[in-house]
Amino acid sequence: MDDEGYEEPVGENTAEIAIKRSRFIARVAHAATEDRARAIVEEQRTTHPKARHHCTAFVLGPDGRTQRFSDDGEPAGTAGAPILEVVTGHGLTNVVAVVTRYFGGTKLGAGGLVRAYGAAASEALAELDTVRRHLVVPITAELDYARAAHAQRLAEQSGWTVADSDWAETVTHRFAVPAAEVDACLAMLADVSAGECEPEVGEAEYL
Repeated sequence: MDDEGYEEPVGENTAEIAIKRSRFIARVAHAATEDRARAIVEEQRTTHPKARHHCTAFVLGPDGRTQRFSDDGEPAGTAGAPILEVVTGHGLTNVVAVVTRYFGGTKLGAGGLVRAYGAAASEALAELDTVRRHLVVPITAELDYARAAHAQRLAEQSGWTVADSDWAETVTHRFAVPAAEVDACLAMLADVSAGECEPEVGEAEYL
């Protein structure tokens, strides 16, 4: 995760492992806010009301700066922290991971718990669909049809996304351009339109 973008889940995934008759059920899901992350944790508690522990970790924000974890009654450092370590190791943000444990009657020890919680989270993350979002600047330009088609070709050749187009009497393109390439896009539009186009440059956003 950096200024150029970040990776986050699409939807959610679950996985289950068993160690010495204890069941570890992991759920990983997209959560854009702390409230949503905590709501997913509560959903898991409701789904598994007889489970002894619901240990959690979540990472939020484009920079992944917001990080929380809970051992939920397990010995300190044996559950939430290893779950968090697995999540951050995958380079993900806007994600919550919950590992529910049904105690099987045999104590696993601190090391065993760390491995079990980490393994369950890893299993769920392994099949989780993700998407990478990039920081771009929206540039809106109104052009006639011929110039709009030319601008679209040049933009695509430069690797810029035409995020939206409105084809009416004239054509309004909305380009999504990396911040470092805004000047190049503006120069292209000036060249294509012989200086007649007056593009609007918006605030940087993640797409």
